[in-house]
Amino acid sequence: MRLENKVALISGGARGMGAVEAKLFAEEGAKVIIGDMLEDEGRKVEAEINEAGGDCVFVLLDVSDEDAWQRAVNEAVSRHGKLDILVNNAGIYRAHIVEETSADEWDQVMEINAKGVFLGTKHAIPAMRQAGGGSIVNISSVAGLVGSKQTTAYTASKGAVRLLTKSTAIQYASEGIRANSVHPGTIVTPMTEGFLSEPAMYEDRVNRTPLKRLGGPEDVAYGALYLASDEASFVTGSELVIDGGRTAE
Repeated sequence: MRLENKVALISGGARGMGAVEAKLFAEEGAKVIIGDMLEDEGRKVEAEINEAGGDCVFVLLDVSDEDAWQRAVNEAVSRHGKLDILVNNAGIYRAHIVEETSADEWDQVMEINAKGVFLGTKHAIPAMRQAGGGSIVNISSVAGLVGSKQTTAYTASKGAVRLLTKSTAIQYASEGIRANSVHPGTIVTPMTEGFLSEPAMYEDRVNRTPLKRLGGPEDVAYGALYLASDEASFVTGSELVIDGGRTAE
């Protein structure tokens, strides 16, 4: 198994990509802690993993709350003695151009998408140092690579994740702590189902994707699995683009 004897903390693990990541990591041998504000859904994922023979515990986690992050990391260390993997998966999506973006919307998106990744990284590093190294996988977006006609705060937040990842990789490489970002294209999840429910929007996204389909959470989960595993031991500061070829054009 690719993550045998590893301990992984995944934010936003109650549904969508985070839930699929948690299940895949558990199948590959990891002991998983999932953090989210959606307690009912998180408990359901926890139960599904454990009933399938995995090892999972759910913790309440507001990623914009520094104390909550400290508690989540402490849960991993106290329960399993270490932390090897952090997947900063939690995020929200808002679609407004610059003039239509309120200051409150900007702050909300940055609090979760950018500050949340920073806080998770900050508090995971000491635990990874004690474990002798680790892997941080930050879920960014193709919006963190190129500009957007629709989004402002979301694009800015995902760009921040991209460069925070590179800084983390450089600062902690000597301690065996790797950091990489994942950049999905349009993935069908609960977060995107609102705008993808419009046939014209769905068709537009498919047409803009060279592989002529949208991604599923498992497409991202397998990329995160690779970066989390020792197979990627020489990979840090990199960007893994999972977008069906969209940004290649």
